[in-house]
Amino acid sequence: MQTPKVRKAVIPAAGFGTRLFPATKVLKKELFPIIDREGRAKPVILAIVEEAVSGGIEEIGIVVQPSDRKIFEDFFKAPPKPELWNKLSPENQTYCKYLQELGQRITILVQAEQEGYGHAVFCAKDWVNNEPFLLLLGDHVYTSDNETSCTDQVLKVYEQVNQSVIGLTIMPAKLIHKAGCVAGTWQESDSIITVTQVCEKPDVEYARQHLQVKGITKDYFLGIFGIYVLEPKMFDILEKNINQNIRERGEFQLTTCLDKLRQEGGMIGYLVKGQYFDTGMPEFYRQAMIDFHHVAR
Repeated sequence: MQTPKVRKAVIPAAGFGTRLFPATKVLKKELFPIIDREGRAKPVILAIVEEAVSGGIEEIGIVVQPSDRKIFEDFFKAPPKPELWNKLSPENQTYCKYLQELGQRITILVQAEQEGYGHAVFCAKDWVNNEPFLLLLGDHVYTSDNETSCTDQVLKVYEQVNQSVIGLTIMPAKLIHKAGCVAGTWQESDSIITVTQVCEKPDVEYARQHLQVKGITKDYFLGIFGIYVLEPKMFDILEKNINQNIRERGEFQLTTCLDKLRQEGGMIGYLVKGQYFDTGMPEFYRQAMIDFHHVAR
């Protein structure tokens, strides 16, 4: 059976950004600036949208809080006020037109109540409409080590295996309590792995006992990169958790549901040839501001 084309991407951007308070009292974390390779200052959300487009994605759904809807719609869809337009260089006027063309691909979705990351993803169910979809974190930006973007790499693996795919990176033990990790067995050495467990923010001792993967240096693990291609069955699993009020740390989370998706339909992990930059925490955002500009492609 031919693998269905992945046409849609979901980007959850409805969190409160508490780790970046008090800056997030006045500016959404997805709108924090990042400097790209060309030296252009752009909000993080734009870099993520462009990452999706780099893989051939046709439509992008951004999940936001109701009160933030206008901010995101204005950025992607509205022209600048005449007094600003007149002060822009011809190059930036051209870029404004590019933004509005990009905005034609974008649908702003709403998470009415902030009930967790898994709940935010679930809010895109009707819009995704029973298709496989790309999921990108709303506070990660990505750079590839080669001419194929990180997103395009993951999408190509999905086309090859016709199963849900999680992008992975090698992560030291000191960071795994901040991220999801997987265990599994290699299909292609140092590239593609059959996932046998997905675990959210494990402690080091648990990871050493259960998440060590053959061929990975001791006290290094396969952490989640922040790019996923998921089968639409993911929404059924999320909906069941929500209906049964199954919460973790008070919210509806994604990672446990990812492991259920793995159990029910299988899951492949792919070691992405590239880097991710987490802009959702002060220490990592600072480093992203330094490094992303130099390595972005």
